[in-house]
Amino acid sequence: MIIIVESGSTKADWILLDGHGREMKRWSIMGFNPYFHSSATVAQVLNNHPEIPSYAPNVEQVWFYGAGCSSEKLNSVIQNGLSSVFKRADIHVDHDLKAAAFATYNGEPHIACILGTGSNSCFFDGQNIREEVPALAYVLGDEGSASYIGKRLVADFIYKRMPSNLLEAFLAQYKTDKEEIFHHVYHQPHANVYLASFSRFAGDHADDPYIQGIVREGFMKFIEIHVCCFEEGKKGAPVNFVGSVAKAFEGLLKESCDSLGVTYGRTQAKPVNRLVEYHLNVLRVLDKAASA
Repeated sequence: MIIIVESGSTKADWILLDGHGREMKRWSIMGFNPYFHSSATVAQVLNNHPEIPSYAPNVEQVWFYGAGCSSEKLNSVIQNGLSSVFKRADIHVDHDLKAAAFATYNGEPHIACILGTGSNSCFFDGQNIREEVPALAYVLGDEGSASYIGKRLVADFIYKRMPSNLLEAFLAQYKTDKEEIFHHVYHQPHANVYLASFSRFAGDHADDPYIQGIVREGFMKFIEIHVCCFEEGKKGAPVNFVGSVAKAFEGLLKESCDSLGVTYGRTQAKPVNRLVEYHLNVLRVLDKAASA
């Protein structure tokens, strides 16, 4: 059996394949990020899952791609947690940016972008992945992401800069105030996920000009910083996106790409399906399992 995982900071999609590459099970659980979660937390969550422990002894490979998995030291946090659950498995941990590159690859060099809880980008030529600028996470960066949108919304809510109809709707939906927001942002863990949760409000009011202005501003900043930094983008290489925010506001994303002269490719909300195809057809993980 083989497990392939695509994990953001908020949630992760898990797919279990049998020895012939057929999907057996699919799970959606919390995302693991080594900046916020320990090896013990990874093991605890998985061991408490209602189904995963029963399959774990028969899993031969785990391919985990996650937010924050950008160095050997960080990857080892997730790998150690997985190893304590999947004791017989060959475990691979890598960056969710690589998953985005694999899942949106269509046989030609492209720029792969993530617009989910956070944001990031890379260039993939089919063999090698290259980054030009770092992702600065939700405090300093994450332009265009759910945490960026949520941060703008809660700030404008506290400042009372929202249009009155949206201010009333926001208060009715969340029943919150400055003190509660401050407590979650400054005194509780996972502030990025907390802020990102407010982006749902933007999705619920996606046609409002105020909401569109915030989203468009975030997309423009993201493209200017994380896409236009690639010379290939200036020469017409397609720019592909994964993530819930990219899919929810795909029309605005296309407009932003057009206005900055970059070639919009396509958007995929959940990259895990194409990620499975890539592992079966390109990386040929079944062959590796057979030869083990």
